[in-house]
Amino acid sequence: MLGGFLATAGIGHLTSLRQEFQAQVPPWIPLDPDFVVVASGVVEVGLGAVLLLAPRALRPALGWATAAFFVAVFPGNVAQYLTRRDAFGLNSDEARLVRLFFQPVLVAWALWATGAWNAWRTSLRANR
Repeated sequence: MLGGFLATAGIGHLTSLRQEFQAQVPPWIPLDPDFVVVASGVVEVGLGAVLLLAPRALRPALGWATAAFFVAVFPGNVAQYLTRRDAFGLNSDEARLVRLFFQPVLVAWALWATGAWNAWRTSLRANR
């Protein structure tokens, strides 16, 4: 499910939602916002495809990579809030603020769905 979610969101970056995603590119990033959106879309499609196709043994590592991706794009959500840019129906400060609290949920989903969290806890117990 996580892989499908990422692949779908990534395709949105590359097609119909491209302009919406540009509202999340922080103004302090010294790159063209369209380039940032396309690059992050390619990464998202790639992560989604690999999550769907990779052998189970690779899933924990992919979970950490996916969680890192969700952390890496979080400044874009903060920038959208701070610059008060409307996108994705987030047309109020309250809506943009509430969205910020969902990014940790995505990080947790990546770690849980891939078994990364359990693998890490198991390795800690084994090293005691």
